[in-house]
Amino acid sequence: MYLLGGLIAPPLLLLPLLLLCPPAAQGDCSFPPEVPNAIQTVGDLQSFPERTTVTYKCKEGFVKVPGKADSVVCLNNKWSEVAEFCNRSCDVPTRLQFASLKKSFTKQNYFPVGSIVEYECRPGYQRDHLLSGKLTCLPNFTWSKPDEFCKRKSCPNPGDLRHGHVSIPTDILYAAVIQFSCNKGYRLVGAASSYCSIVDDDVGWSDPLPECQEIFCPEPPKISNGVILDPQNTYVYQQAVKYACIKGFTLIGEDSIYCTVKGDQGEWSGPLPECKGSQISAVIPASETPTTVNASATKPTSTPQKPTTANVTGTKVTSAPQKPSTGNVPGTKATSTPQKPTTADVSAKQNSATPRTTSAPHGRGTFSSDAAIIAVGHTCIILTVLFMMLVTIG
Repeated sequence: MYLLGGLIAPPLLLLPLLLLCPPAAQGDCSFPPEVPNAIQTVGDLQSFPERTTVTYKCKEGFVKVPGKADSVVCLNNKWSEVAEFCNRSCDVPTRLQFASLKKSFTKQNYFPVGSIVEYECRPGYQRDHLLSGKLTCLPNFTWSKPDEFCKRKSCPNPGDLRHGHVSIPTDILYAAVIQFSCNKGYRLVGAASSYCSIVDDDVGWSDPLPECQEIFCPEPPKISNGVILDPQNTYVYQQAVKYACIKGFTLIGEDSIYCTVKGDQGEWSGPLPECKGSQISAVIPASETPTTVNASATKPTSTPQKPTTANVTGTKVTSAPQKPSTGNVPGTKATSTPQKPTTADVSAKQNSATPRTTSAPHGRGTFSSDAAIIAVGHTCIILTVLFMMLVTIG
């Protein structure tokens, strides 16, 4: 007996009510079936009502076979049929530096054993038809080893750099780099390097040959009281500039400087020479030892002394003997005292005279006047004595 609205209903009256209930619970599917090498993606679902869809994903190391279904649907309390769709496959084909997969293989991700893919050369490379451009998926699910079936293209010969050098470290093939440098005394104008790159459908150099320009030094510096010998309008590396001093000055230091370079600028070597004035001083030494006196316009004053020989213009005066004494006195007044014999050479002819003391006028002059008078006087006396002797004898 059952209560219905507070009344007891017989069991037969409950049957129509059960028939009126919706059949939702009766349409649920059980847990989705297992698929080889795949896992269901059900999340937190505990029940699977009518038309519920469950998708599978392949286990690690397996990939979905293209064209095969990877999901099931709950229909009439049953799951739809699903075939095995996960299989072993090679990974995505090897990426090569010199080649790329042809477009027909770029979107493919399933490569079972025995699959073959084909490559084409990248820009900057050319095909070597003697080698295969294909790879095969091997039974161990790895790709066969590729040959280098694409070779780098060659850029044209860069040529010679005037007054410089082109350095080629490796070669002139695609992606190679070359460097440029200039000789000493020149500066580089342009790119210092160039690389072999893609130009249109071929390869070529990224930058043209640069230029090596000659480096000039600035105008050479001037020096006080000096001049530059053979000056030029321009001066280049290693060119020299020679200096000389004007009259009355002496050059101190090296007489030349040279044009050198620092970086890409010209500069002069150093230091500069100097021109200094000349100074001449006379030194009169003491006459205690034998001395030779070269006198021009001197006034010797003598006192009684030992014999002295003097060569004076136009005369030869012999004085009392004395000890030798030598002195070089240009244009000075010399006073003699008793001393050893002295020899004085004065520019003059030689004449003989009797021993006597000689003197010259003060200031500039020679002994010629007094010596001549003395010589004439002696001659007259001798002639007079001879004449008187002849008269007496006769």
